[in-house]
Amino acid sequence: MGIGCHDNRRYVPDAAAARRDFYIYSIRTTVAMSASEGAIMTMATTLARCLRNKQSRFDTVLHPYSPSSMATAQAAHIPGDRLAKTVLLEDNRGYIAAVIPSTHHLKLSEICEQTGRKLSLAHEDGVREVFRDCSLGAIPPVGMAYGTQTWLDDSLLTHPDVYFEAGDHQELVHMSTEQFVDLMADARRGHFAHRMM
Repeated sequence: MGIGCHDNRRYVPDAAAARRDFYIYSIRTTVAMSASEGAIMTMATTLARCLRNKQSRFDTVLHPYSPSSMATAQAAHIPGDRLAKTVLLEDNRGYIAAVIPSTHHLKLSEICEQTGRKLSLAHEDGVREVFRDCSLGAIPPVGMAYGTQTWLDDSLLTHPDVYFEAGDHQELVHMSTEQFVDLMADARRGHFAHRMM
């Protein structure tokens, strides 16, 4: 019953190794994993299923536990503007997942204008309700796979590759921007995030 692809996880112990690994891309794989094999990888089952269904090519990066997206970028020795951060918003009509670079702030007024909704940050209970198989604060950008409308900020797509949370605080999914765009094909696009100073 094993995994139908190579396990391309890599642990980044120090900055020198990270810089080397950043330029030496791991072999991308096509996901061929069933939910029952999810124990082999720590990623959320819903995310694994989504990657498999989209036939996404990706690798994973292990890193020491980190409590925030900026800390994750530092721990994994990756550029923060290539790490997707998912923010769950809500109003009386339901939830929206907004996906922005970890180096950016979400401009709530701009996403409200673009969506035509009166959104606010979702409470932790709402995040747990939507992303049931994820750790709080480590939610992947594929809100659509969780039945939630998803908006993607275009500024995340200006680099050759993207990283995002796998559902815990110790593993990231890494893929080309082209693969990420395919993965996020059902997300709406806009510009509602601005770089932190």
